[in-house]
Amino acid sequence: MGVALITPFNNDGSVDYNALVRLVEYQVQNGTDFLCVLGTTAETPTLTAEEKQKIKNTVIERVNGRIPILLGVSSNCTQTVVDTLTNDDFTGVDAVLVAVPYYNKPSQEGIYQHYKAIAQVSKVPIVLYNVPGRTGVNMTAETTLRLARDFKNIVAIKEASGNITQMDDIIKNKPENFDVISGDDGITFPLITLGAVGVISVIGNAFPREFSRMTRLSLAGDYNNALTIHHKFTELFKLLFVDGNPAGVKAMLNMMGMIENRLRLPLVPTRITTFEEMKKILDSLKIKC
Repeated sequence: MGVALITPFNNDGSVDYNALVRLVEYQVQNGTDFLCVLGTTAETPTLTAEEKQKIKNTVIERVNGRIPILLGVSSNCTQTVVDTLTNDDFTGVDAVLVAVPYYNKPSQEGIYQHYKAIAQVSKVPIVLYNVPGRTGVNMTAETTLRLARDFKNIVAIKEASGNITQMDDIIKNKPENFDVISGDDGITFPLITLGAVGVISVIGNAFPREFSRMTRLSLAGDYNNALTIHHKFTELFKLLFVDGNPAGVKAMLNMMGMIENRLRLPLVPTRITTFEEMKKILDSLKIKC
């Protein structure tokens, strides 16, 4: 289980680096296998270049090699990603996460050429990220498999298309050295039963110990116990995303006393009704998981 790390903010809107350090340590101490830094859940589009650099350095320093770090370097401009991978220091970074270009709506050939250009310059392994709900275009199984076969440093995909048939097609036909990772907490359990190797999780920010246990039980084939944990979180899955990500998980972390319930516009906190519903199930989850 990897965790798509949130970016905590102070009430004045600045990045709360002290809370970030506490959150990283909470992850490391509670079973998280790797951290995904500066992804969607981090509200990366609202961060300045200086903030992104400091967040990256802060996490790398605190982790200190104890678990791997997957760093988000997505852009809808191919040359921007190429320049980043060519010029930036990736010491302490184990792999990069690169989303399908958003807003541009490229063709499948355009998506392939985007990743080809990136693969040709990257010194670290690449994890593809297919999330059509945010990018506006789906990377097909055919394109994913073509990339997986053509470039050895493209090692995995975070699949968040919501299309189980497509994901199963990738798992069935992928090269041996290419992994499929769930990009959606709610379908992690069924996807692992099909052959996925894990998840990049949002809910893991708040419940790393419980959700990593569910993931490991699933991978070990202990489906009954894994399913029990999955079902305990089913209601929370809906609540965490009903008002958008990361509003839900930030509200949960706020209830747990770990961060301020602050987001950067255009994102806003969860509605009061959602907040209250999450609060009702928090204590029972703590007791039962």
